[in-house]
Amino acid sequence: MKLSLKEISKIIGASLEGDRSKEIVGINTLEDATSEQISYAVSKKYLESLANTNAGAVIVDSSLKKYCSTDTLMVEDTYLAFAKLTHHFKEYQSKISINAIQLNIDKISSIEGVLIEPGCFIGKDVIIGKNTTIEANCVIEDGVHIGEDSHIFANVVIQKNCQIGKNCVISPGSIIGSEGFGNARTKDKNWLAIAHLGNVQIGNDVSIGANTTIDRGTIKDTEIHNGVKIDNLVHIAHNVIIGENTAIAAKTGIAGTTIIGKRCMIGGMVGIVGHLKITDDVVINATSTVNRSINKPGVYTGFVPLMYHSEWKKVGIWITKLDKIATSLKIKLKNIK
Repeated sequence: MKLSLKEISKIIGASLEGDRSKEIVGINTLEDATSEQISYAVSKKYLESLANTNAGAVIVDSSLKKYCSTDTLMVEDTYLAFAKLTHHFKEYQSKISINAIQLNIDKISSIEGVLIEPGCFIGKDVIIGKNTTIEANCVIEDGVHIGEDSHIFANVVIQKNCQIGKNCVISPGSIIGSEGFGNARTKDKNWLAIAHLGNVQIGNDVSIGANTTIDRGTIKDTEIHNGVKIDNLVHIAHNVIIGENTAIAAKTGIAGTTIIGKRCMIGGMVGIVGHLKITDDVVINATSTVNRSINKPGVYTGFVPLMYHSEWKKVGIWITKLDKIATSLKIKLKNIK
């Protein structure tokens, strides 16, 4: 897909300053965008990246215009404009005939040791390594790569362009590369979904439990590194990165753009808030809520009873002071004696 800046300005309702005929082929981050890509900035947090970007154009509001070093599209709501534009660069699974699907299956089945069981859908340009098994009723969309000696159990969906390494196990019902949960508010307070343009990259020796969902990245990829072990019913949101040899127990949810280090152990039903960083060698006990980054290795637990948020803020302040209060009381009791 190619769009001129003139066409893009009409799609997002922008005021354009720059070359109206310049063609854009995709969307990328400020740091990684090329002269043929467009990016966006939503706040002054990104000033340095905005000033140094190689993007062919950027979407900003009027307050950030003076920091731009490239062609500019000015809008009232940058995030909403970005959401609208993503749908014009999204590549969807191609429609292919039953005969074409069978030809794809026959071609891949000829590879040494590859087994594809009945009822599978195999898209275009799929690559599957030798000695890999695809069980019944799996959907493997266009451009997927699966490494050698892997086992994909029944009813798994691996969506467009996702990459699976060698010696991986994906258990029944899992979905790799589903659309992430990202939405922008319109002026009339409705939600506009963001089309996610990234993929999922899974390393070698990874196992993924039944009915687990791993969302594709918004722009960059979601990454699961070598040796990661994921239990059943885990949700990993867009742009998450999980470091080598980390283990995650069932029913855990990890919100978008969180980075988890190497060799971590995350208990069952843990909830991890988005945009956090968790360092290497961290253990998080079951049912904990993680709402801040963790910078030191160790064992962590975090939960309090459900209550009104206004009450919770007061309780949270006192909890952080309990150790100091207890120390103070001990000193006073000692003096009384």
